[in-house]
Amino acid sequence: MNGYDLSRNWFNWCFENPEKIKPNHTALYFFCIEHCNRLGWKSKFGLPTTMVKEAIGIKSYNTYINTLNDLVDWGFVEMIERSKNQYSSNIIALSNFNKALDKALDKALIKHTTKQSESTRQSIDSIDKQLTSKQKNNKQIPAYEDFKNYALDKCSELNFNVSENQINAKYQSWIANDWRNGNGKQIKNWKSTILNTLPYLNNKESVEKTETEADREAREFMENLNAYNTHKTLYGEASANEKFKMIE
Repeated sequence: MNGYDLSRNWFNWCFENPEKIKPNHTALYFFCIEHCNRLGWKSKFGLPTTMVKEAIGIKSYNTYINTLNDLVDWGFVEMIERSKNQYSSNIIALSNFNKALDKALDKALIKHTTKQSESTRQSIDSIDKQLTSKQKNNKQIPAYEDFKNYALDKCSELNFNVSENQINAKYQSWIANDWRNGNGKQIKNWKSTILNTLPYLNNKESVEKTETEADREAREFMENLNAYNTHKTLYGEASANEKFKMIE
């Protein structure tokens, strides 16, 4: 007799008699097993009423004694000597409960494990299918070199000033976003999408455009005027006139 066999037999019986058992029965029986174990598996031993009630959380003596009597009636505990009152100990022994059981609990556990395995297999199959579908979608994603070369060619044709770093950043952002654009829409035609994106990456209207002398003078005048007005607002008109040598 050992704790494992007693535990196994108990739960086999519980599974076949669910209408009889309550949590108190399991708590009391397992305390008896634990107490017997601590006493070196004595063939019979005292079961102090007060100690047991405190250990398993039963407040009522009637509840305790009725629970113990059930274990005796069911053959799990043998009553050697009953206590004289509720303050003394019953002398009991653990029965080697080995009545023939059809192992209904074992069958139920095997059935449950089989169903769970089938469910897990279905889940894995579902994941595999999703991954396969994702891999098919990934075939629409070009290699970075193809993506970069196409974008740079179009920049050259359209006279756009877009750096390779900008192109790489855009490619990586779409990859990280599950090949979706900035609006969250799936990219179906990457060439069309990057072609529509390039104008937003363009740093200036035309690489070949040169600044005329008049344009330069106008630009410098506006830059100086903006700086003058900013300084005037912050430090006053006199300071601004002194700094920029301008008298309104």
